Amino acid sequence: MKTKRLLAVLTASALLATMLAGCGGDDASSNADNGGETAEAVKDVQVWATGSDNVRQVFEELVEDFNTNSEYAGTYEANLNFILSGTGGGTLADQLVAAYRAGQTESEFDVSDLGDDDLTKILSLTDENVLQDLDMSLIPNAEGITAEPVAAKGKIQPYRGTTVILAYNSDTVPEDEVPTTMDELVEWIKAHPGRFAYNTPGTGGAGDSFVRTAIYNFIDDPSALMSDDPKWEEQWDEGFAFLKDLHPYMYKSGDTIVYPNKNQGTLDLLTQGEIDMCPNWADMVLSQRKAGTVPENIKIATIEPSFTGSVQGIGIPSFSGNVPGAHAFINYILSPEAQTILVQDMAAIPLKTDGVDLTGAEELMDMDVSNFRTQALGDLVTDLNARWDEEIGTLG
Repeated sequence: MKTKRLLAVLTASALLATMLAGCGGDDASSNADNGGETAEAVKDVQVWATGSDNVRQVFEELVEDFNTNSEYAGTYEANLNFILSGTGGGTLADQLVAAYRAGQTESEFDVSDLGDDDLTKILSLTDENVLQDLDMSLIPNAEGITAEPVAAKGKIQPYRGTTVILAYNSDTVPEDEVPTTMDELVEWIKAHPGRFAYNTPGTGGAGDSFVRTAIYNFIDDPSALMSDDPKWEEQWDEGFAFLKDLHPYMYKSGDTIVYPNKNQGTLDLLTQGEIDMCPNWADMVLSQRKAGTVPENIKIATIEPSFTGSVQGIGIPSFSGNVPGAHAFINYILSPEAQTILVQDMAAIPLKTDGVDLTGAEELMDMDVSNFRTQALGDLVTDLNARWDEEIGTLG
């Protein structure tokens, strides 16, 4: 569905008002006097999301289902505004911060899908007033969901789980050789040079997770993974030394070490047999395997300490132009119908399973979101990625 832009909406509204005025106000009152009813206009809900292409695809289906099949069809019409991750330009977090600082009201930012990094970045650059308090009486489908956001409780509603796992080729990696710990993974990488890859951090969350896990495994305080305090940068050195040590064993194209672009880049190398193992999103691997674009021999596994996972949340900016419609979309996304779309189309980990079709996604049931190793570094991500680019990405 194509996103409707505000200018088009305003222009259409102005033309409609002119047409009604030209027809004369008496017609409307005459219609009412004769017992006629005037249909209430369908109200737009601007939905904002960001991520990889699989996230875009599932949000397109959610928006379509909301508009045509949900209890809100005919009352609200959702329009998707999607920002593809790793494409440069301003992020969704940047846009929300800018809108808040500019004092916008009644804006097109009605409801926003926010991951942990975006949420903590927004809060670090603004304050909790950037988000609307949720009226839970308008979100009855949230009943029974115990997952909580990393911050801004009462302003962000978790709606799906996601985690990074180890994806591997079961034809070339026997089950008894699949690493179960980070130490075993390092041993495997060094014993199989060129057969492992992770995507450039900043272009996809799987590579981000691998880099952050590698660095923060050397920081004893577990709270560091949930902090945007710059003091933690002083403890990154050991982790970056570890990544430099791994560098010579990464995937090569010709004689050059290559870090693929985006999560899809590593997954493509894995399915093409160029590598045997990589970190990737569980939902991405399972959904593409179900669709047939990833072969059945590609399996998933978890290691300890685990890669990072999280519950994805959705909230309403305080400058939303349609707060009731935003609540309607949040309530919809927690419905069994929407949760089934999330499970079937992207193998998202559902936060409630009543009425949800889990066929083909049984592996997800072994993933307990309460045990995920969450992380939320906020604006520290910018510094971390820049340091990786300078110290690792330039090694060649």
